[in-house]
Amino acid sequence: MKKIGLVHTSATLVPVFQQLFQEKKVQAEVFNIVDDSLIKDVIAKGRLEDKTAERVMNYVASAEDAGAELIMVTCSSIGRAVEQAAQKAGVPVIRVDQPMADRAVAEGKRIGVVATLPTTLEPTSDLVLRRAEKAGKDVELVSRLCEGAFEALMGGDAAKHDQMVMQALRELSDQVDVILLAQASMARVVDQMPAHERKVPIFSSPGIAVDHVVALCEQS
Repeated sequence: MKKIGLVHTSATLVPVFQQLFQEKKVQAEVFNIVDDSLIKDVIAKGRLEDKTAERVMNYVASAEDAGAELIMVTCSSIGRAVEQAAQKAGVPVIRVDQPMADRAVAEGKRIGVVATLPTTLEPTSDLVLRRAEKAGKDVELVSRLCEGAFEALMGGDAAKHDQMVMQALRELSDQVDVILLAQASMARVVDQMPAHERKVPIFSSPGIAVDHVVALCEQS
């Protein structure tokens, strides 16, 4: 049985991934490392600073020291640090949104990216373009920032957050082949959308990432 380490920037993601691993019957021992000061620092500074990136890499190294044979970092905003950590680690290190980006590139040419934070929109958009280049495919990116939605959610107004995200999804559905949710927290909005309004595939990273982990576990 493999030992998998998950690094989170929010404790709310622990049960999300726990449920996914159970639903997909992943034969592995999973442990979690959580530090929400990482994402708070990124939001406050408006970008991922080198010192914060170094801390992310230290957490990945700590997970490997704890015996993890595979490590996944579940926050899109710190993706650059995850890729740096992967270069140094002796085990596979996955950034949560890479399998989602690869799937979007495979399925569409016009790709929409929706986020409620600029610090997540930029790295996710950058990842999609780089994965498309690696796949040898020309894509057109249409990004949408739901300004104020994240603040509404943090302020306890989940309904306002959901309404803003849903409006962005409706508008993008007429412009693109596939839509990516840059943050896992937006996935529940898709569940609230009537089926007839989901005109194109809408991808969220957690489930696709866990499917990728399952495939890796089966290969080894």
